[in-house]
Amino acid sequence: MGNLKFNIFLALVFLMSYASFSQTKEQLEAQRKKYRNEITRYNKLLFKEIGKKENALQDLKDINQKIQVRNKLIKTIQLEAKLLSKGIKTNERKIENLKKNLEALKTDYASMIYKSYKSKSQQSRMMFLLSSQNFYQAYKRLEYMKQYASFRKKQGEEILVQANFISKLNDSLRYQKSVKDTLIFVEKNQKDAIISDKKQQESLITTIKKKEGKYKREIKKNVREEKIVAERIDKIVREAIAKANKKVANKPKNSKKNEFILSPEAKALAAKFELNKGKLPWPVQEGIVVRKFGKQSHPLYPGIEINGTGLHIVTSQGSDAEAIFNGEVLNILVGSGGTKNVMIRHGNYITSYNHLENAYVKKGDKITTGQKIGRIFTDKVSGKTTLIFVLLKNTYKLNPASWMLKR
Repeated sequence: MGNLKFNIFLALVFLMSYASFSQTKEQLEAQRKKYRNEITRYNKLLFKEIGKKENALQDLKDINQKIQVRNKLIKTIQLEAKLLSKGIKTNERKIENLKKNLEALKTDYASMIYKSYKSKSQQSRMMFLLSSQNFYQAYKRLEYMKQYASFRKKQGEEILVQANFISKLNDSLRYQKSVKDTLIFVEKNQKDAIISDKKQQESLITTIKKKEGKYKREIKKNVREEKIVAERIDKIVREAIAKANKKVANKPKNSKKNEFILSPEAKALAAKFELNKGKLPWPVQEGIVVRKFGKQSHPLYPGIEINGTGLHIVTSQGSDAEAIFNGEVLNILVGSGGTKNVMIRHGNYITSYNHLENAYVKKGDKITTGQKIGRIFTDKVSGKTTLIFVLLKNTYKLNPASWMLKR
């Protein structure tokens, strides 16, 4: 009976440790899948036109990003393999302990069977009972024989349970070893891919160094142009606020100059927008963020500072921008290259969808979540289709990544 209790305890310990192991393993598997999908998107969306001299600077930035993701994937694979190795060693120790316990059970059971057989050869069960001095002794002997038979049966069942449990542990062990072998193979492939990416990286660096002055001038020019666009958006928003607030008859005493005075309907819409923080859909069906929000050094020239007013999202050619929430088209701006910027108001929140080839909506249109608002422009030189997505609360710029669903 002591052995049975020990076995039950051992099984519970195994199941509890396996549940904890599985939970961590599942998290790493999800992370590994995420990075692999990200690499697939990088190859699909960022490297169609690689090799053109005009794209060298952008291609280098993209390859650097892809190498970073590959390194994250390799690190995740290594953690997963380490976790599996730990699980395999734990299983091997448990199997060894269970085998020793099973051998002890079998020895004990064999001894009991032998004694039982020997007892039967000396005298039959009936003679054992008939030789009793009185009825009470005969009754006790009968009960003893029943208990002995029951104990033998339980020991036989316990041996079967132990054997089945060892078999299941062995199956789990074989599966874990095969998964680990697969992970090692994937890790090797990723390391080989990084070697290939780095060769391409070195080639691009050589190309860029030959025309470094030209590239720096282009970057500074783009920074200036983006600043002009940002200032234009700010001006449009301030004018829209002033115009909307001018129509309000009874202005609240605590109203501020560059903030919308909200009607009850606009206030309710803004409240719903805020409640959906972290759950809002992306403005594209598929995409990669190639530039984040906020002030940052240029990835290749740290001396040049970029002010990311929103997210730069690369998507597939022919993609449409989609509204992330219900609202009304506040304005449609036209850029110097003819690209359009659709601005949608959601109470005192504004979303800006810039770098559109054309717009499907017009100023004043009511918009619903997920509605297609324009075709995103594809650059003929780089071959990339990039949406510049900006989020504001009144005139204050927010990080859109904090408001949208995690991908």
